[in-house]
Amino acid sequence: MGKVREKVKITSLLSPMKTREVEAVIDTGATMVALPQNIVEELGLRKIGDRRVRHANNQIQIKSVYRGVILELKGRNGIFDVFGEVEGSEPLVGQIVLEALDLIVDPVTKTVILNPRSPDMPVTEILIAREYNSGHATRLCSPKSCASDTLGTRYAISLKEWRNEECLIAW
Repeated sequence: MGKVREKVKITSLLSPMKTREVEAVIDTGATMVALPQNIVEELGLRKIGDRRVRHANNQIQIKSVYRGVILELKGRNGIFDVFGEVEGSEPLVGQIVLEALDLIVDPVTKTVILNPRSPDMPVTEILIAREYNSGHATRLCSPKSCASDTLGTRYAISLKEWRNEECLIAW
C-alpha cells in the first residue's frame, strides 16, 4: 500500500504549552506511538521505564517509554504513552491510536479517515473475556452473551472490535 503520512498535533500532558505539529507515518502494523528523542525532550516528557520492542525487521531492542502526550489526528484526540526513537527517525502512529480515536486508513487514497459508521464521535467497542477455571480454555464473548454470568467470574476488558454475538473458545 505504501506509506501513509498525516499531520499530527502532539502536546505534552504535563506542559500543555509545549506542542508540536509533525508529519507522522501512520502504520497499522505498528502498535504504539514512537517519536524521535529530540521531540521527546522538546516536549519535556517524563520517562516511566523501558520495554522491549520488535521492529519491522524482527530486531528486538530496549526502548524508553515516556508518559503522556495528547495526540490529535483528524480532529480527534487522546492521551498516549510514546517510545523514544533515534533522532532523525520519522514520528510513527500505530494501531492503538487509530482504534482509540476510531479512525481507519483508506488504502485507496492512502489517508486516514473518520470511521464512516461514527463520523460525529469516536465509538469504542468493548470485548469482555471470561476465563473459565478449567485451565484449558478461555471463552471470549460479547457483552450481551456475558450479561447473565454468575458472580465470581473474572472479566478482562479489551478494545478489540467484536463483530457478532457468538463466543470464541481459545485453547
